[in-house]
Amino acid sequence: MTPRRAVLGGLVAGAGTGVALLALLVLAVALAPVAPLPGSTAPSPTPASAAPGDGAGSGAGSPVTSAPPAAEGSSGAGGSGGPSPTPAPSPASPFAVGEPAPPLVVRQLGGGTIDLASLRGRPVWVTFMATWCPSCREELPRMALAAARHARDGLVVLAVDVGEEDGTVAAYFSELGVTLPVGLDPDGAAMERWRVLALPVHFWIDAEGIVRFGALGGVGPDVFGEGLATILPGSSPVP
Repeated sequence: MTPRRAVLGGLVAGAGTGVALLALLVLAVALAPVAPLPGSTAPSPTPASAAPGDGAGSGAGSPVTSAPPAAEGSSGAGGSGGPSPTPAPSPASPFAVGEPAPPLVVRQLGGGTIDLASLRGRPVWVTFMATWCPSCREELPRMALAAARHARDGLVVLAVDVGEEDGTVAAYFSELGVTLPVGLDPDGAAMERWRVLALPVHFWIDAEGIVRFGALGGVGPDVFGEGLATILPGSSPVP
């Protein structure tokens, strides 16, 4: 008789019928084979010949591989590893460089009309300004000197006053001692057509009527010289 059955016999002999039946039930459960849970599978033993990492026992039968190292220049997790994307092109120049100059037809101070189209074939420097502009007092005399110095080269320098009366503009240029063709833009229509957002502003236009350079005022003679050189190669520096 096995030890487990001997213990059961002792329990039956020394207890009542109810205790004996309980002991028989416990023994039956202990001796019954364990059934797997529904939907589960018993693990299959790994063959002794399988080497670690060769894919044996991996479930689907495909070998287990490590992820390839990230390519140099990749953006990390989720990165493509390819070359960096080409940056978006920069926005168009606020001075419309490389484009035909907008039409400019304004009344001239002292009488007559200034029409930019009539100056085709000559390099033109246009500035939009006002008498209240601090930097204009320094820039306009420089522009007048450049106009006189390059008159033989056909250079035309135009000043367009924005939003002021004839008398105010005339007194201002008389005070400065500057002689230039001055256009009047009392309602700001020409300024708006040229997309001018601040005063003063300068445009350099070549003999074909194309804007080649632009700059806000207050930049100094170096930038003026750079702009002039784009429409008049070999020009002397702006004083």
